[in-house]
Amino acid sequence: MIDDLEYNTEREHLIIPEYGRHLQKMINHAKSRETKEERNKLAKAIISVMGNLQPHLRDVPDFQHKLWDQLFIMADFDIDVDSPYDKPEREVIHARPEPLEYPQNHPKYRFYGNNIKTMIDVAITWEEGEMKEALVYTIANHMKKCFLNWNKDTVEDAVIFDHLFELSNGKLNLKDSEDDLTDSSSLLRTKSKYGNKSSNKKSNNKKKYSNNRKRY
Repeated sequence: MIDDLEYNTEREHLIIPEYGRHLQKMINHAKSRETKEERNKLAKAIISVMGNLQPHLRDVPDFQHKLWDQLFIMADFDIDVDSPYDKPEREVIHARPEPLEYPQNHPKYRFYGNNIKTMIDVAITWEEGEMKEALVYTIANHMKKCFLNWNKDTVEDAVIFDHLFELSNGKLNLKDSEDDLTDSSSLLRTKSKYGNKSSNKKSNNKKKYSNNRKRY
């Protein structure tokens, strides 16, 4: 009895395993029929069975078209039947998509992030005026904040201005500006305030509950 066992690794390869081996055998049987009339009759019966096995495809546009394409694919494109749709081509079905090009950004100062570079590129395109000046200072302040996230100490405005000048290819220059950026301690204090909000709340609640404890 053990000698009669048949393993899937020894069986015929299933092109679309979701339909199972019995449907593949039905298609192979249809291919072996000599008359086209008989093959057409069997093909329509197989399409009906495939539709019952895949009820979720009924809501898909061109439901029947998809089933006929799958029939030809499972028949290895070697079945002579009359299809209501154009027969799919092997080369088109098995064609590999074009490789997707991923953005390869390798910024020199990674702690600023790619968004800062995008903001700088946008600011360069703006016309000179108060709006552009305000945008440039906003970018510089954000750069300073990003720098402090990376370096918890402090940073001089001149360093930020140099980086801004370099990242903009010399088109945004604040080196001779008399205005200062937001103070480092203020940026660090703001971060600490919002970063410890939940912990402060937790400690306050703990204190509140401890004061209301009953004493016996």
